[in-house]
Amino acid sequence: MRGHGRFLADLRAAGVLYATLVRSPLAHARVVGFDASAARSDPRCALVLGPDDLAERTAPIPTAWRLPGQPEDRIPIAAHTARYAGQPLGIVVADTPTAAEDLAEAVRLDLDPLPPAATLADALAEHAPPIVPGAAGNEAGSIRFGSPEEDVAAAFARAELVVEREFTLPRVNHSPLEPRGVLAEYDPGTGLLTVHAGSQSPHSMRQDLCAVLGMRADRVRVIAPDIGGSFGSKVSLYPDEAMVCAAAVALGAAVRWVESRAENFNGAYQGRGQRTTARLAVGHEGRFLAFDAHILADLGAYATQAGSGPHQVTALTLQGPYHVDAAAATVTGVYTTRVPTGAYRGYGMQEAAFIRERLIEEAARELDVPAVELRLRNLIRPEELPHTTYTGLTYDSGDYGAALRRAAALAERPPPSDPPWVRRGTAVVAAVEITAFAPSALLETYGIAWSGWEGARLRINHDGTVTAYSGVIAVGQGIETSLAQIAAEGLGVPLDWVRVELGDTDTAPHSDLSAQASRALTLAGGALLIAARRLADRMRTLAAGFLGTDPDRVTQQIGSRADPSSPDAAFHGTDGARITWREVAHRGYRGWGNRKDTDRIRLEEAVDFDPPRLTFAHGAHAAEVTVDVGTGRVTVTGYWAVHDSGVLVNPLIAHGQIAGGIAQGLGQALSEEARADAEGVPVTRSFREYTVPAAQDVPEDLVIEHTCTPSTAIPGGFKGLGEGGTLLPPAAVTCAVAAAVPEIAHTLTSLPLTPSRVRAALRAAGITAEGGLR
Repeated sequence: MRGHGRFLADLRAAGVLYATLVRSPLAHARVVGFDASAARSDPRCALVLGPDDLAERTAPIPTAWRLPGQPEDRIPIAAHTARYAGQPLGIVVADTPTAAEDLAEAVRLDLDPLPPAATLADALAEHAPPIVPGAAGNEAGSIRFGSPEEDVAAAFARAELVVEREFTLPRVNHSPLEPRGVLAEYDPGTGLLTVHAGSQSPHSMRQDLCAVLGMRADRVRVIAPDIGGSFGSKVSLYPDEAMVCAAAVALGAAVRWVESRAENFNGAYQGRGQRTTARLAVGHEGRFLAFDAHILADLGAYATQAGSGPHQVTALTLQGPYHVDAAAATVTGVYTTRVPTGAYRGYGMQEAAFIRERLIEEAARELDVPAVELRLRNLIRPEELPHTTYTGLTYDSGDYGAALRRAAALAERPPPSDPPWVRRGTAVVAAVEITAFAPSALLETYGIAWSGWEGARLRINHDGTVTAYSGVIAVGQGIETSLAQIAAEGLGVPLDWVRVELGDTDTAPHSDLSAQASRALTLAGGALLIAARRLADRMRTLAAGFLGTDPDRVTQQIGSRADPSSPDAAFHGTDGARITWREVAHRGYRGWGNRKDTDRIRLEEAVDFDPPRLTFAHGAHAAEVTVDVGTGRVTVTGYWAVHDSGVLVNPLIAHGQIAGGIAQGLGQALSEEARADAEGVPVTRSFREYTVPAAQDVPEDLVIEHTCTPSTAIPGGFKGLGEGGTLLPPAAVTCAVAAAVPEIAHTLTSLPLTPSRVRAALRAAGITAEGGLR
């Protein structure tokens, strides 16, 4: 905000060269020729690497989360077949950015077009072209979670009402404030590759680069500067980023690449992309009997590192906060000739919430009972927690009914007088949020090739100041402030004594998953709190040695504005003697004051925290909308959210996280869709065609409240909240539109609710504005 940030595009290096990627204009084609002779003969050119060159210098990128039967477990870098429009086929390096772009255009691609399969229907058609070479068809494997099939069938056989719908959740662009980028520098003398990257997971990026380039782990260093947003788009190593690093190694120089906004739209991984057939069985007195779903996951041209993971999370969280007798979901991955999909904020849980809450709203409409009453009748009660769902998730603590009732109460207000062409409706929906992802044992059980533990290192320096190191990354979520607060509170010192260091694989504790999946504060914060408490005890013990008394007879008194050497920052004995915080630290570094030979000298604690289990946040959202039946325009006129994320470290940051998530979710509800034409070529290539929410799209009447049920699994009682705000807006808005115009409720199964889509549904139902178009 002050202009002091150092983002990837701000970084410079001596003698740096500039890279441009050569990308396929076609969605599916064999690369018959890659003629770079004109580019290589230009004196501005430093290097060109085509598919054959890349095959000699790189190995494919390993994947981590795969489907049973998945035919391809690695991501190709050297591509001899283009599988999506925008796929990088080569890289050009030159002395200026303009020269690199000019020379990339001089490369002549000879492409032999192959039939595209841009949609799930195209890819699954009987004579669809195979997208993965050597694979039989375009299915990428399948997995089922939940109750045995006979239990699901029995539950549906008992049902008095079955609601079944097919839902289409489109692809979306991450639209970060700053697109991706890499500054890679290779020193041939030391063999060290230093990579500055807009990465959400530097340690994972380093591991993948070691595999791709065949380098030792201690010869690759990844540093994440300030990151202008990610939302999951900067979690994984991309082939184009690997190409930049390979070029730096080949040249023994610094090579820089910053993604353009057009490249971000065309070549960066997208989120969501799913078609699901789902059912809800309802029994006597509106009791839910079973949820069942069959999910077709659009993986794109290849499965990314996360691959089908988001869609598997949709299956795992389908049951939500409700009681049922059975629940199951099947996920089938499908390859298409579009850019691959991957992690996106809400990671499958938003899709599950939309599917589940729309089914419940439709059931309430068909039963002619208030939807809030139907939900309350079926919610898991606090005294029933912990509760294990049929897909194996154990909810730990919370009061789902209290959140739903409060959100409903907040939304109650007298409706204004609307003109006759405007319909108004309100809906209240609920969800649980997986946080503290994930215990390493759970990842091992599911065969997900990541570690889930989180490390923290806390050091009291010789001058009494404090430095905290963590493997999580700041992506705009204020994690530096929150971690500093945890360390300061655990040590009992002022906040401004603490400095937090993040983002450098040479100094940060190992973290595979880093800042994603609502885990940064819960796991890094939990580890840091343990370290702070241990270090506080050690300081008290040292102070007791200097004061000649027992630790339990020492009190620590530090003023909120004191510095470490101030008399107002001291340990006090019972006889009036005192010693300042700084003096204890300084003497401790000399090795003085230790009572036992086994006592550590260094005032530093390292903690590796592997959570015993997941912890679950939860929330309820209410939305009020108006629908202009003449134009089909949906306007959100009020929004009320109640969240329980356990103990809040910083309420202001928590509010901002939820508010930002709501705005992002409203965009997906009303306007955002990454589209391609029948040939698979993107048609949303800029913010002119892809509409993200603006200030006027977020209602002035936006209310966010928090309740607190501490986690029983995380030190400090923390639960995550980074994704919670974005889970429910699409469900809340769509259910509110259904309440406003029940005549079209059964058709509201696809997002976004653009004016043209809503207007078509209104016209199909025979609803027009009074007097025709206004």
